[in-house]
Amino acid sequence: MKGRNHRTQFGKMHAPSLVLGAVSACVIGGAVWFGVIAPGKVQLPQVNPPADKVVDSSTATTKTTISPTKIMMLAENTISDIASDASLSVVNIDIKKNIVRSPYTILMPGFGIEDGGSGVQPKSMQIGSGSGLIIKSDGYILTNNHVIQSADDIMVTLSDKRKFKGKVVGRDAFTDLALVKIDVKEGLTAATLGTSKDLRPGDWAIAIGSPLGLDHTVTLGIVSALGRSLSEISSLNNVELIQTDAAINPGNSGGPLLNIHGQVIGINTAIRQDGQNIGFAIPVDVFKGVAEDLIKNGKVARAYVGVYMQPLDKRVAKSLGIDESIKGVLVAGVAPDSPALLGGLKPGDIIQKVDGTAVDASQIVQSIVRKHKPGEEVSFLVLREGKLIPLEIKVADYPQEVPEHE
Repeated sequence: MKGRNHRTQFGKMHAPSLVLGAVSACVIGGAVWFGVIAPGKVQLPQVNPPADKVVDSSTATTKTTISPTKIMMLAENTISDIASDASLSVVNIDIKKNIVRSPYTILMPGFGIEDGGSGVQPKSMQIGSGSGLIIKSDGYILTNNHVIQSADDIMVTLSDKRKFKGKVVGRDAFTDLALVKIDVKEGLTAATLGTSKDLRPGDWAIAIGSPLGLDHTVTLGIVSALGRSLSEISSLNNVELIQTDAAINPGNSGGPLLNIHGQVIGINTAIRQDGQNIGFAIPVDVFKGVAEDLIKNGKVARAYVGVYMQPLDKRVAKSLGIDESIKGVLVAGVAPDSPALLGGLKPGDIIQKVDGTAVDASQIVQSIVRKHKPGEEVSFLVLREGKLIPLEIKVADYPQEVPEHE
């Protein structure tokens, strides 16, 4: 999603070029845009409609029925009740970033004159906005990492319009999540978190955010699908996302996706630019654990190797001039200064075994690597120029700054 911006688009996340932590490198035609979303806390009041008592004379027992009219009366206020409660835990996040401009004033493409000759490089300010979700009443706010990444100044505005300077407690680039803390002692309402394990396609879904700066906008849809991944974005290739058709736009990143009970089931994170109402959210059961680790340790320990991979299908095998019967995963590239590079992996290698297990898909490589802790070694057996070569690669911490493709 794109972030609302002034001079530049700051809340927009572009697909990084490096697939870190043994992430598969593949390209999907549609671009994914990140936005800025307003978070919301949600609680649905437990209100039961009046019941009409009906006596069954044959059994002399009392039954309860609800008339269609009364059901509709309840339904008319259900979404507005959810939105009203949720807004208490929704915050706006305004971001500023100082950038150094070129010391040249461009007159025509390719030509320029030096600006002033003072030797001081002029600066400009990037301004963007996003949203966050209050998850603890003592000032902890969850948002997307791409919303606050590289920000020099973070200003948090509560639903009651109070403003506080935000401080980044920790970030997890692996899941595109970040935790911000504000110094406030009272007056905060934490969101009610649900679970994502029981979700089904077709369940109601409610998004609350600030699309295009229109704060506390409420949209309604359904859960469209589960278990989605976005391999153009290295961080979102690591998470099985919730897909929803509830309208999400630039300005929604970091805000909540809610169920019909008013519970948070996800953090809205991305949309497909080339589609309509195709949005994605990080499941609540994923971000609960991440948030706990960020509060305790300021980071989440994750294994990182730093290798791009792609499937070794018949077309690729033919282009490489190798036998089509050979199984494995092709190394498409390695990250600079990564464990993969230091351990001897090279582009063009075919990974055939990891820790003694035969592999034929990047997902299998990922799952084996992720079982290791930073500092441990993982064994690779690769085919290179017709020879099998064993390699020992020391796993590192997953980097918080995700580099871009070169």
